[in-house]
Parts: sequence; structure tokens; C-alpha cells
Amino acid sequence: MVDWDSIVSREGPGVWRTLYRLLGNRADAEDCFQETFLGAVQLWRREKIEYPHAMLQRLATMRALDRLRRRYRRAKRETLFEEDFDFATNQPLPHQSAEAAELSDRMRAALLHLPEKQATAFCLFHLDGWDYQQIAGHLKATPNVVGVLLHRARRRLQELLVSHTPAAARPGNN
Repeated sequence: MVDWDSIVSREGPGVWRTLYRLLGNRADAEDCFQETFLGAVQLWRREKIEYPHAMLQRLATMRALDRLRRRYRRAKRETLFEEDFDFATNQPLPHQSAEAAELSDRMRAALLHLPEKQATAFCLFHLDGWDYQQIAGHLKATPNVVGVLLHRARRRLQELLVSHTPAAARPGNN
């Protein structure tokens, strides 16, 4: 019998951080959190999971990317723009928050255009702080392949972010 209370208390905070960093929205992160653990229960019923941490992180990342894809498709259809600002006393100035939110939105949108393994490697390395060896084990690849995936992901993200930056805002165009 699997001790889910123990697994949720041990792995839940890491899963939550992954989801919230990717989604930037508490409600979506909560939904994906539940979906991740429900998916884990279903997967565990079919087979024994040797590395629950890696499995949960992968499920969380995939659920978050799916949610982002749906969000951006819906936003395209509705052509609505939604902003969230937090004006707490120790927060950045409004224009800084808006710029950071815009960059985060652009980064999330750009992540959707990466191949799955590149997006997963990028998120695990940059958002969750995994090292090459951990990512290699999770993706069933070598650390060298992880390095290549990360290099390609960074290069592609840079291309995508630059191509969607207004010319006036690009460095050297001031």
C-alpha cells in the first residue's frame, strides 16, 4: 500500500513550486497540483514507480505545459489580455512589475514552442535546480544529451523572445 500522505507532504512543495513558476497563476497551479497527484495515483495503480520524485516532477511539468497551451489558445480566440499586479509595499514599481509579467508571459509562450524534451530539461534545470545527472536519469539520456538539449532550448528561446520583442525595445535601438 502506498503512503500518499507521506508522498504528498514530502514531494508536494517541490511540485507546487514547479507548477507555480511555470503557470504564474495560483488557481491554475492548484488545479494542476491536483491533476498531477491524481495522475500519479492512476499511474501507480498500473505499475510500480521507482522514482516518485522524478515521476511527479515530470507529470507536473507536462500538466503545466498543457495548461499553458490551453491558456494561450483561449487567449488567442478571446483576444483578451489579463494582468495581475501586486502592489505590496516592498514590491517593484508598477512599470517594473508589468515588464516582468510581460517577460514571464513571453517566456511561457516561448516554452510552448520547444520540443517536449527540451522544455522539460529547461524547466528542470532552470526552475527546479536539477543538475545534468538528475535530468539525464529522468529523461533516460546521458548528461551530454542534457547539455545539448539545454543549449538548443536556450538558443531557441532566445530566438523566439527576440523575434517577439518590439524593435524599439531591443538593445542598441534606443
